[in-house]
Amino acid sequence: MRKLSATQVVIPERSREVNNPGILRRAQNDKMEIVQSFPRRWRIITGEYPPQPGGVSDYTRLVACGLAAAGDDVEIFAPNCSGPEASDPGVTIHRLPGHFGPRAIAALARALGRGGQARLLVQYVPHAFGLRAMNLPFCAWLYAHARRTGGADVMFHEVNFPLRPGHPARYRILAAATSAMAMMVARAARRTFVATPAWEPRLRRYRRAPTPISWLPVPSNITPIGDRDRVIAARRRHAPNGEFVIGHFGTYPANVAAMLTILLPPILAACGDSTMLLMGTNSESWRGALIREYPGLAPRVVATGTLAADELSLALSSCDVMAQPFPDGITTRRGSIMAALAHGSAIVATAGELTEPLWAASGAIVLAAAGDQRAFVTAVIDLIGDDARRRRHACAAHALYAERFALRHTIEALRAG
Repeated sequence: MRKLSATQVVIPERSREVNNPGILRRAQNDKMEIVQSFPRRWRIITGEYPPQPGGVSDYTRLVACGLAAAGDDVEIFAPNCSGPEASDPGVTIHRLPGHFGPRAIAALARALGRGGQARLLVQYVPHAFGLRAMNLPFCAWLYAHARRTGGADVMFHEVNFPLRPGHPARYRILAAATSAMAMMVARAARRTFVATPAWEPRLRRYRRAPTPISWLPVPSNITPIGDRDRVIAARRRHAPNGEFVIGHFGTYPANVAAMLTILLPPILAACGDSTMLLMGTNSESWRGALIREYPGLAPRVVATGTLAADELSLALSSCDVMAQPFPDGITTRRGSIMAALAHGSAIVATAGELTEPLWAASGAIVLAAAGDQRAFVTAVIDLIGDDARRRRHACAAHALYAERFALRHTIEALRAG
């Protein structure tokens, strides 16, 4: 069997501008309009959907709304959850019993077996389907169903658990199970999409045929609020004395939090006239941990906690520089980076093993090696001290997002096949 080389990863080209009287309404989170061709019917299987929190949850809703805005009919199949159901025109939500166990699989089989032709789109993350990320029965059912019906479109947000030297036995079991799941799902795919080209080598091992694996970057799920007065007001709340605002947006997992604990104190020490704005889920609890270790920073570190989308947009727009370190590097699957790009932020990020070449080639992001703490701190300090350079990077970030990552690219790629 001929293996698929890395050069065969399909990268979406810049979309053509359109002028068509058949254009429908604007898709959520994208200023470009979607051109209507002929309507399609989509059935999307996802492990999470609003009001469930999570990046895949927000992404799936974005895609569903974008497809509906293009004139398609969209059905969502997701686990049961509490809270008010999302209500979007053209999108029907079906809640499944349990969490992709036998009852849910039976309900899925009945639903997909009726109602005529439709495209099946799976938002794949192994841990999203229950059984502690080892739901082999669900993946086996999906493989059998897809083989009978012509295959599914699969978006791999993640592939499998990466086993590393020194991991305990339970991790080896998890890695083996998630690899078996990925193999079944990959072989069920009619079309395969990945959130980052870094996943392509892993998937290539599981494919029987050398069909292309298409890179489908994740767009921002935070719509920029273009209200200058509201942005100014938000900035005054966070920096009442006109300080520079250094931002970080994320969920503060342990590996990122450890990097921030090392990087932020020297940045704030060197930039005396600055405030650190921590945004996102867990930001308040992590601020508490940081202040316990560095109590002198308390007046200069602000945490927003979880915000509504419009308030988060205003907070992002308040920042002069975004400091976004990741142990494995910046990648196109990180929603926090997409949000910063969409808001035209000047960004300092780390380059690591998963970082795609486009980041260095674009010149839009200031990069420091993931293990080089001094370089990251220096990059943030230098960017704060150079107004013209900061503006150039902000403009380049906004242009890069529009050209490569905006929602319209995702919708056009999905509807093209």
